[in-house]
Amino acid sequence: MKNEFTLAFNEVLEEKQLPKEIILQALESAMVSAYRRAVNASNAQLVEAKIDPDSGQVTIYAEKEVVEESQDERTEVTLEEARKVNPNAELGSMVLVESTPKDFGRVAAQTARQVIQQRIRDAERQSQLSFYEKQLGEIVSGVVQAVGGQGLTIGLEMKAEGTMPRKEMIGGERFRIHDRVRALISEVKDSQRGPQIILSRTHRNFLRRLLENEVPEIYHGVVEIRSIAREPGQRAKVAVSAAQAGIDPVGACVGIRGVRIQAIVRELHDEKIDVIEWSNDPAVYIAKAISPARVSGVYLNEQSENGKTATVVVPEDQLSLAIGRDGQNARLAAKLTGWRIDIKSLPEAASDALNKLSSDETYMMQAEAEHDVIPVIEAMLVKKADGRPLPPEEYDVMTKFVDRVERRAIAHKQPTPDMEEEKIVEVLKDIPTEKLDVDILDSGLPEHVTYLLQEANILTVRDLAYTYRTSPDSILKLQGIGPRAMQEIQNFMSQLEAPAVVEVPEPIVESPIVETPIVETTPVSDVEMAEPVTTVESVEEPEEEVSFDQLFSLKSEALDIIEPVSEEDDELDEVSKKSGKKKKPKHVEVTYDPDRDMTTVIKKHKRGGGWDWDE
Repeated sequence: MKNEFTLAFNEVLEEKQLPKEIILQALESAMVSAYRRAVNASNAQLVEAKIDPDSGQVTIYAEKEVVEESQDERTEVTLEEARKVNPNAELGSMVLVESTPKDFGRVAAQTARQVIQQRIRDAERQSQLSFYEKQLGEIVSGVVQAVGGQGLTIGLEMKAEGTMPRKEMIGGERFRIHDRVRALISEVKDSQRGPQIILSRTHRNFLRRLLENEVPEIYHGVVEIRSIAREPGQRAKVAVSAAQAGIDPVGACVGIRGVRIQAIVRELHDEKIDVIEWSNDPAVYIAKAISPARVSGVYLNEQSENGKTATVVVPEDQLSLAIGRDGQNARLAAKLTGWRIDIKSLPEAASDALNKLSSDETYMMQAEAEHDVIPVIEAMLVKKADGRPLPPEEYDVMTKFVDRVERRAIAHKQPTPDMEEEKIVEVLKDIPTEKLDVDILDSGLPEHVTYLLQEANILTVRDLAYTYRTSPDSILKLQGIGPRAMQEIQNFMSQLEAPAVVEVPEPIVESPIVETPIVETTPVSDVEMAEPVTTVESVEEPEEEVSFDQLFSLKSEALDIIEPVSEEDDELDEVSKKSGKKKKPKHVEVTYDPDRDMTTVIKKHKRGGGWDWDE
């Protein structure tokens, strides 16, 4: 049979929804605080508490010093008592011994109540914070607890409270207390009063999560949501694409007879939702984004001063539908596609085309080509201004005329092929040409990545490098290219940009052997007479190419010159040694004869009061 402690402990676990270890840790910490208050123990003393979950028995252990005779039971213990706990205890050592006071259960229950409550409350807040931080960006369901001027207070799981400000509520919605609400967790912050959870029903990711919940194809990744533009409570546009062939992404989101999309519309307070198919071609994508209006033509201008601009021409009866109420349809289409959209009716576009042909000199050649069509278009516009109807044939002629002029305007604003080629060369100047001409399938990138790039008309490494350096976002927007594939492309580009190390062998220069004759003269003495001896030494030139002067100096230093010594020089040396004076330098001159390719050493002697030169 379970005792009262076990029943109370399980009740706390169920009520607070906290782990068992956290509750036990809070109880043990409270017991330690109660012991310190009961015996007035120091905070520096090590005190531990152990609780038996089955019986509820509390045991206190305190660290005490081992002494011969205990004078203060709170901090000292005798050697005999200490060795019951630790047989190796010695005098002066510290031992952790049991120190549970008598009637500690009753004292602890009164003194530790507030500590236990505070620790459990802190653990509960921390558990709530960690739980909802993981739920950030997900949909949660709660019950309205309070309605005020600032917004709603919603009760969530784990006894947490969420706040939904007025700006995060869909316009026109009215909630009452005890109403169940679904919302997106947009922000989680920690505060002194616990976790502060901000909920939102106007965030575009709220619509994304609703689609994931209602459409299994989106949840499993078969259909991908490419972009969302939303004005909460009024209208939204969603662009979707299929990750597998044979899948209709729009039909999967709408469902049979619109069952899936109607459930989301009801959740969003009758917010109208347009689901369109995403396209890699910006013109086709923009034409679908303008739906439900029909489009006659889309003309893109990426070189505009205001950024990427698209001129959309629609029939006159579709103009108000394309713009929408207060420009809502055009505004949502611009947000969805990321292009600045300029919508014109067909007569207005034809009038602008006539003005370009008549006023702009760059259209002179086209004006001459359209010489016969211009009067016809002018007559149509006059008839339209008078309120007379135009037959479909004339609208067709006007549409083709506008299409020719607008395409000519786009071609005129685009850079010429020479300018484009110069720009490509400038961007890719630090990459070797042999690496740029490699086919994208042979580049070394993963196979699925190369196939995706090939489908996007990126056929060579040159195309990939230029696109990556000028517009990396366009690669990331490709269907099937994610962060991991983008990292592979980034690593590949870093390898291309690294300068290649080419080892160039040093040229081997054969040094010719130059025979340099050296004249060695031996003076005549009484002991021995010697004739001049010519010694030929082989001196190898250094491998490096040097100038003539350097070669001359190197050869001069390398020569072992034996200078002739006369009797007069010997006498001068003896006199110099006795007088302590330095010996005068000898007069030697080295000359090089290029005709004979010989180096000659000449010594100057003083004979008979004059100077003479000997070789």
